Amino acid sequence: MNEKIINVAVIAHVDHGKTTLVDALLKQTHVFRDNEEEMNQTQIMDSNTLERERGITILAKVCSIRYKNTKINIIDTPGHADFSGEVERTLGMADGALLIVDAQEGPMPQTRFVLKKALALGLKIIVVINKIDKKFARPEETLSRVDSLFLELANKDSQLEFPVLYSVGKLGAVYTTLPEILGGSADIFPLLDTIVSTVPAATRNSGPFKMVVTSLEYDNHLGRIAVGKIHSGVIQKSMKVVISGNLKKLFSIEKLFVYQGLKKKEVDSADGGEIVSFSGLGNVKIGETVCDPADTTPLPSISVGEPTIHITIGPNTSPFAGRVGKFVTSRQIEERLLAELESNLSLHVEKISSGKFKLSGRGELHLSVLLETMRREDYEMEAGKPEVITKVVDGKTIEPVEEVSIVIPNEFIGVITEEFGRRYANIIKMGPINAEEVEFVYKMPTRALIGLRSLLLTATKGTVVYSSQITGYEKMGRTIPKMRRGALIANESGVALTYGLENAQGRGITFIDPGEKVYEGMIVGMNAKDEDIAINVCKGKKLTNMRSKISDGVIQLTPATKYSLEQSLDFLEKDELLEITPSSLRIRKKLLNEIERKRFSRKEKQ
Repeated sequence: MNEKIINVAVIAHVDHGKTTLVDALLKQTHVFRDNEEEMNQTQIMDSNTLERERGITILAKVCSIRYKNTKINIIDTPGHADFSGEVERTLGMADGALLIVDAQEGPMPQTRFVLKKALALGLKIIVVINKIDKKFARPEETLSRVDSLFLELANKDSQLEFPVLYSVGKLGAVYTTLPEILGGSADIFPLLDTIVSTVPAATRNSGPFKMVVTSLEYDNHLGRIAVGKIHSGVIQKSMKVVISGNLKKLFSIEKLFVYQGLKKKEVDSADGGEIVSFSGLGNVKIGETVCDPADTTPLPSISVGEPTIHITIGPNTSPFAGRVGKFVTSRQIEERLLAELESNLSLHVEKISSGKFKLSGRGELHLSVLLETMRREDYEMEAGKPEVITKVVDGKTIEPVEEVSIVIPNEFIGVITEEFGRRYANIIKMGPINAEEVEFVYKMPTRALIGLRSLLLTATKGTVVYSSQITGYEKMGRTIPKMRRGALIANESGVALTYGLENAQGRGITFIDPGEKVYEGMIVGMNAKDEDIAINVCKGKKLTNMRSKISDGVIQLTPATKYSLEQSLDFLEKDELLEITPSSLRIRKKLLNEIERKRFSRKEKQ
């Protein structure tokens, strides 16, 4: 109970090496035996399937290591701006933070965001300049830019003094000074020594037990498990507590756990400053205070930034509805969304007409990850085009504005300037990073960013480094022109045939393969021109007794373009929907019949 405890968060921009560095900390402190499979794994903390597929951290996680008679609880946080709500709610558990910065890219928009939050909470910061082995690494310049960032964001003079380390995360090597030669016998221990000597130990406040619930976990046997850092007092198994949201009812701590490595260890008691998890609190919510009945004054709740993007989802209404999904009704979708609200603080859900729901989140990635998760849980639904959330202040409509940072190889400069010009972006700065790469920083409205990330990844062959951060709200700007060409729309239901698809590919690109079932009004491709075209992809070649069916197989088709869920959402226009099922994604028109679409179009023009 008297063991020294340090709680340290790992914060950074996406892909700057947080998770890799945590892997090295876990392995080199022998959290695992040499024969355990984790010793040969990467992204050990990213246990979620989507996290491993995308190579990003989505959910904040806690693990612990022991070093020099000190227990160090490590909080691994997401680096992508869309999941900044996870960062906001978990930093309150930390006493210090490791700010990881890529030696080549330097501080990025999310670096500024997480550092600002950490400094506001008074956390002791340790700066780690990572990836110093990269071809165009520039650690001295990166450190200079980090210094400038601290000067801009620091709340007091003492925050301008911070230790600086240099590292190669994939080698598990950390250096106190910039090395001339990398590798050798270098290890992670200089970082651990700096944590122990620099970050203050967790405060053990006296008084009755109090804790803010920071996260929720679920167990099939224990039910809902509350996670948080003990603010004051001692928690014991079987003790009686109350929740700030329901002071009239007493709850009993059933099972109490602390973190040991990646696992939880059951204990009978835990002291102030420790990060714990426990069951027995019924429907406790994130942000509520769990406390001893002797003092029921709640602690400050967790504040999370406002959402900026919303989409409308509802039960699937296509002709293929209900064929694959297990959960297809509005009630089942609502239950799942309400469960998500309990742990996803950045998400807002509003029930609207016709059994549909408006989901509001921090960005396209934030919402698309939720929909992809639901899809893998056998939910079937349809989603509309993502739209920006605006406000009305003093009779004027204002919209969120973001700072966008782009790093690309020199060969794609023309692509970037053309695309951002189309979206009416204002350039803030542009300059070379090294001999082969250049950085652009733009200011533009959030609505102009919808679909941009996917488009740039395709246009730059996956080489773009893209990030954005909301800087505030401004008066609504001019209308952004349509960013997409017209659609190729199936005008007949049936099975797509090679001959019909060959005709479609003469008009543009196709999204389906021969043999796929289609329905009238389903979008099967993108036109090379701006207008929509109805086309029959179920049409086969007329055969006579002089020609065999084999001759139809000579046709060579271009492979179909397959979009991810996020790319499919980006593709949508206002009159279209994305049909999401566990096995497929289909884009369709809201009005499936061509005559009805033309009639509606005429009414809108009038």
